Formats: sequence, structure tokens, C-alpha cells
Amino acid sequence: IRSRCSQWLKRSVVGCLPVLYWLPRYSIWDYGMPDLISGISVGIMHLPQGMAYALLASLPPVFGLYTSLYPALVYFFFGTSRHISIGTFAVLSIMVGSVTERLAPDRNFLVMLNGTNLTEVNITARDSYRVQVAAATTVLGGLIQVVLGLVKFGFVGTYLSEPLVRAYTTAAAAHAVVAVIAQLFGLSTTRFSGPLSLVYTLVEVCSKLPQTHLPTLAVSGVSMVFLIAAKEINSAISARLPVPIPVELITIVAATVISSYTYLNGNYTISVVGEIPSGLAAPRLPDASLFKEVMGDAFALAIVGYAISISLGKTFALKHGYKVDSNQELVALGLSNAVGGFFQCYAVCSSMSRSLIQESTGGKTQMAGMASAVIVLVTVLKLGPLFQELPKAVLAAIVFVNLKGMFKQYYDIITLWRSSKVDLVVWLVTWVSTLLFNLDMGLGASITFAVLTVIFRTQLPKYSVLGHVPGTELYLDMETHREVREVPGITIFHSSATVYFANADLYLEALKGKQKPGVFSVEEAAGHWKEPGGGDGDKEESLGDDQRDWCGRENGTVFVMPTTPRTPDDQCSWEYLKGSKDPDCATLGAMSELQDGDTTTLGSSSEDTLSRELDKVSLGSLGKWTWDIHSIILDLSTANFIDTVAIKTMRNIFHDFGEIDVTVYMAGCQMSVVEQLELGGFFSESITKGRLFATVHDAVLHCLGHQGTSTPSYEYSLVRDVHVYSSIEDTIWKTVYCFEQMNHVCKYVIAGDAVQHQTLRTLTEV
Repeated sequence: IRSRCSQWLKRSVVGCLPVLYWLPRYSIWDYGMPDLISGISVGIMHLPQGMAYALLASLPPVFGLYTSLYPALVYFFFGTSRHISIGTFAVLSIMVGSVTERLAPDRNFLVMLNGTNLTEVNITARDSYRVQVAAATTVLGGLIQVVLGLVKFGFVGTYLSEPLVRAYTTAAAAHAVVAVIAQLFGLSTTRFSGPLSLVYTLVEVCSKLPQTHLPTLAVSGVSMVFLIAAKEINSAISARLPVPIPVELITIVAATVISSYTYLNGNYTISVVGEIPSGLAAPRLPDASLFKEVMGDAFALAIVGYAISISLGKTFALKHGYKVDSNQELVALGLSNAVGGFFQCYAVCSSMSRSLIQESTGGKTQMAGMASAVIVLVTVLKLGPLFQELPKAVLAAIVFVNLKGMFKQYYDIITLWRSSKVDLVVWLVTWVSTLLFNLDMGLGASITFAVLTVIFRTQLPKYSVLGHVPGTELYLDMETHREVREVPGITIFHSSATVYFANADLYLEALKGKQKPGVFSVEEAAGHWKEPGGGDGDKEESLGDDQRDWCGRENGTVFVMPTTPRTPDDQCSWEYLKGSKDPDCATLGAMSELQDGDTTTLGSSSEDTLSRELDKVSLGSLGKWTWDIHSIILDLSTANFIDTVAIKTMRNIFHDFGEIDVTVYMAGCQMSVVEQLELGGFFSESITKGRLFATVHDAVLHCLGHQGTSTPSYEYSLVRDVHVYSSIEDTIWKTVYCFEQMNHVCKYVIAGDAVQHQTLRTLTEV
């Protein structure tokens, strides 16, 4: 017992701290140098991206550097992915920015200038409060992720399908562009929040375009041209380079040097980063009073951040052959956010660009993440003040150019149009709702719509009748596969979705619609026969039309027709007519207690009276010669559960078809479905477990053997075993029927194929 407890404790500790599993096995000779090179490359990327994405979050750039430092250190201990780079990301940055702008707008920090009536924004007080808002949102989002991970809710990311996530990030990129476009043009604009905030911001930017600050626009233009050209060259020669060229770092270093020596801020009033304090900020408790105001935003950040990280982590894990624990990833990401929030960081997740660099430069473990954090730490401690003269327009240009990959996702529209219209609709609805309703409400609307598409697709599945593929035990849709053949006397009904309360009635209606009834609608016949005619010639012509209409009927076994023409007082007599079994004499191949040629005549003066008199004929007596089948097999192989409504529907199906001597069977039921059927009281003396079969083929063999029928097209040369469920506890298959090759033939004649026009005309004249 002590040994078991110690093993369980060890597994639990290692599961909570994955670093304890791989760090003792770490080989410096094999992994040290690749991780160091990868970490330096990623750390160099952290510097410009951290400061640039802080602008999207409406925070001072130094807090972007903090966000690139602390969460990466926490993830080193708790994460299970070896290749993702945790830190700032454009989508989460813009989501945090929408919260900070909403709760700390500029108008709340206006102060009067001394001796004047003019006002200006107290930037220090505003930025300080925005940092508190971002930290509180991040801590709350991290706690949500930790709780979800501890309760094994890691599958929550699966509700965000790939089209939804890609459309969401594409729309978020549009929000990011609008957020930095003012920095690119040197404009001072109000950043709106809530529904239609993107539209309002864009309208204001367009209205202020005449006020564009030309020196700032020139810096932005030169920076973007250099970045785009350098990135293209970098991509072209990347295969011949051991590490990619740090284009962004070169850009900010060059811009800082030029700005310092030309005094861009003083001479041309170009906005620069400003003071960057050296050293690390002391940890602070978040303002808990803000939690209730940012609850929805924190939950959206938690879900989106996790979905992006786990999708990227699983991609690398699949490529390199290791496993990523989704629940532990949720905990690791939550701790990175929660701990980072105490050090004034904002929400983080994995970055696709940095993760690709970390993997492509040879990174093997999260030691690369530790090395990148050291690069950021050195910058914060010693090099931060050197970037005080960096123009903000350069950071805005870095953000704009880095969003190029997200804008390429508009090609998804073409791809989805060709592959899946439903996914295309999800993509478009997500994109439009995120653009119009902002990021938090857009995410909720997108998930709701995506779930509704799943519900609609399960509520309206495809129903089909299966036929047998000769020479095999396969049964396929008869409408889509020409090689399949109908099994005589048996309808094999298949649904592409689980039967449950939302589609149970539709399942029943579809099953009835797939049958081939042999009784014509009396009301339809009566209405058709009573259509007014003209003179005798018209009556004769009308009779010919009636005959032609009867001749067009297919798959009928019982005719309900008038025996006398309509009289002036609407008197008319009707009769049921059943033909003989000889197909040459236009008879229909079905068994009945009535003798061939028997008729039942009903007098009627109105259709209502006719319907009442027809009701006197029992369903059972009619049913024996109403259907061309003797068995129905319900293929439930797609069902993974069944609820009480569906159980009631199944019971009604067995009862209704049993009244007309059609036996219903079930095939392909999973054991969980069988258990639910038993718990729901489905089985009884009339519906036994002998109606359950492991496969459709077993059910077909049982039906043919039970009826003693076969056709030349259905020859089975091998002895077959038909299996049924013996009991819910006993899962051992038991042989019920064994039969050898069947050579006897039973003729089935379908009226629509065998009855000639002349014969039908004769029948209508009887």
C-alpha cells in the first residue's frame, strides 16, 4: 500500500510539474546549443513585439516587456508543450485594449491647465489605472483557466472550430489595424468600445485624415517599406541561414538611433515611447473591485487564449511525436496569466510567429523559452532606457506588417466555398459578428451560432434506405450507389445522426416516407373523381384522363376507386379492389386473407361519410396486403445515445408496423444504447432483445431465414451466424440461426413495374 501511495504521489506531482519529468533527463550536449540559439532568436523577437503589442493594449511599452518575461518563466515549470512561445499576441492585446479603453477612457482623466480654460489628459494617472484594469482582467482570466483545468475541462477548446478561430483572429486583426492606424498617421482619436466600436473609430479616423501629421506618416511609410522588403528577403534566403535575420530588432534599433541623433520628437513633434524605467516592478495585488466589471472579458480572454495555445501546441506535438496534456496546458496558461497579473502583465498565449521561429531554429525543449526570458530580462534591467527615443509610429508599423499572415486567412472563404458551405457560413458569421459586436460579444455570438449549426445538422440528418452490395456484407445508400441491390421484402433504414428528442418525430416521418405503401389516398381519389365535366364527350375524355392517372401509379397493391359515376345528388359508391397474384393479369404480389378479386363496396354521399366508413376497415386487415415488405431494419450504428423521447418513438414504430404484420429490428446498437433502452423500459414481451442484432447483415440473414425466402441475387454460400444480445449484462454473442446456401426462389411482383396500362384500364372499368 505504501508503494502504491508513493507511486500515485509521484505521478501526481510530475503531472502538476512536468518540468520534473523532462529536466532530469535533459542532455546539455544534445539539446543545450539548439535551445540556446533558438532562445536568443525568440528573445530578440520578444523585444519589438512586446513593446509594439503594448500599444494595442493601450499600455506603456515597458509593460509589454514585462508580459514577455514573467509568463514565460511560469510556463517553463508547468507547460507540456516543448515548442510554443508564451508571451504577447496581437489578438489578446487588442482584447485587453478594448477593456482598458472602456473602463479608463481619456475623458475620465482630463485636467485643467494652469491659468487657462484648456484641458489635457493626465497620461500618468490614465496609464496607471489602465495597468490596474489590465492586471485585474488577466488575473481573473488566469484563475478561470486554472479552475477549468483542475475540473478537467480542457475539451472546452474543441467548441472553437478551426473556421471559427481563423475567422475570429481575422476580424481581430481588423480591429488591430484600426487601433494602430491613428499612430501611423499621427492622429489623436477616441478609441470606442462596445457594439459598432470599429465603425465609429474608423469614421473618426477618416474624418481626421486632413489633420495627418506628415512627418509621422513618413516615418511609418519608411518603416513599413523596410519591414516588408526585409521580411521578403528573409523568407527567400531563410533556407540558407542558420537563424533568421532579426528584421524587427534591426528596425527598432535603427529607428531609435536615427530618432536620437535627429531629435525627431523635438524638431518634428513625432511621438516617441518616452521614459522606460529600468529594473523590475514590485508585485501588486489586483484591484478585486474591478472583477465584476471585467468578468465577461476575462472569460473571453481565457477561452480564446487557450484555444490558440492548445491548437498550436498540438500541431507541434503531432509533428515531433510527443503528447500535450490539454488540461495541464489550461492550468499552465492560467498560472502564467494569474502570476503575471501580479507583476502588471496582461493576458498572454502562444504566438504563432515566435513559436515557428523557436521550432525552426532547432528548439528542443522549454529551455529555449527560458533563454528568451533571460534576453528580455537583460533588456528590462539594462537596455530599456536606450529605447526612450523610439518613435511609436515604428511600433505601429511592426504591428501592421506582422498582421499580414492573418489577412491571408481571407483565402479561407474560397477554400470553404469549395469544401463546406456550412463552415463557410460559420466563418462569415464569426467575422461579421466580431467586427460589429466587438471581440467579447462577437465571440459569444460566434460560439452560439456554431453550436446551432451542429444542432440543425443533427436535427435534419440525411435519411436513406440501404441496399446490399453483391458478394459482400456491406449495405450502402441505394440513391447514391448504383451497384447496390434492394433486399426483397426488407427495408433497411439508416439515419446519419443520433436519434434524440429534437429529431425523433422527423425520424418517424422519414421512415414512413421511405416505405412503399399500396393504398391510395381515398380523399385524393374522391376529389379527383368528382371533378366536374362537360357533356358526354367531356365525360369520356375525363374518364380517359382518369385512366391515364391510375396508370401512372406505382408500387400499389390496393386500389380504392368509384364503381359508379357521380350522380346529380353526389351519390357515389366505392370499392377496394385487390388483384390476383399472376403478374400477367395485373395482380399484386402480397398475401391476404381475402380471395383474389374480392371487393368491398361502400356507399357514400360525401367525402366525410366515406372517410368514416373506411375507418370501419381494420388497419390489420388492410395492412396484410398494403405493404410490399415484411421486415424493417433500423440501422442505429450512428447512435451514441438515445433519450426517453427517442425510446418512445422507437416503441411506437415497433407497435405501428406490428399492426400491419411488418416486423421491426434494430442493428448496430452500441452497448451504451442498449443499456439506455433497457433503463427506459423499451423491452417487453412483444419487443424482446431478439430484435437486436450486431450488424445489419446479421439482421438481413435472420429476416430472410425467418421468412424462408431468397432470390437468385442473394445467394449466401457460407454458413452465417446471426447474433443477438442475450442480456444487458451478458455480452457474449449467441448463435440463434444457422442456415446454408439458399437456392429456393420467391417471386416478388411490384405493381408499378408489372401492371400494364391496359390492365389498369380494365381494373378501373370493373
